Amino acid sequence: MARPGDHPDFFRLPPPPGRSRESTIVLDARGRFIHDGTVVEHPGMARAFASWIARHPDDGRFVLSNGYDWTYFEVEDAPFFVEAVKSVDGRPWLVLFDGSEEPLDPGTLRSDPAGALSTRVKHAAFDARFRPSAQLGLAPWLEAGADGAPGLLISGVRYALPAC
Repeated sequence: MARPGDHPDFFRLPPPPGRSRESTIVLDARGRFIHDGTVVEHPGMARAFASWIARHPDDGRFVLSNGYDWTYFEVEDAPFFVEAVKSVDGRPWLVLFDGSEEPLDPGTLRSDPAGALSTRVKHAAFDARFRPSAQLGLAPWLEAGADGAPGLLISGVRYALPAC
C-alpha cells in the first residue's frame, strides 16, 4: 500500500489547511528533542522523531517525515547521535539514537576542540555526534601509534584519530 510519502511531489504539496510546515521542534546539542520549550521525555516519541529525520529534497533543510506528513525542525548541532559502539566481526558498529545500526567509517571521524568525536552516517548523508559513553565504546580499537598519537586499529588497518 502506497503512502503519501511515496508520491514524487510529497515535499512540494501544501500543508494541511490551517497548518504550516514550520514547527517549534528543536534537536538540541545534547540530542534531546524539544517542542515548544519542553523536552520530549516519552522515549517512544523521541525515538520516532529520530527515525523521521531527513532533508528536504529542494532546500536541504532538516525535516521530520513519517511518510504521511512532514515538518521542518531545527538542529542545533548534529542531526544524529551515536548511543553505543559494539563489535560485529571484530569491527566497530554504531548504534544510533534512532535505533539503527551501521559500521563505523573511520575515515569520517573528526573531533571538536573539546575532544568530542563525530562521524558521518546514513551513507555519509548526515553527521552524528558520539555521546560520551559511545566514545568510550571505541576503547577496544584504540592504539597508540609509533609517535604516541592515538589511533584506531580495525581489522589490521590503523586509522589516525583527528587532533583536537
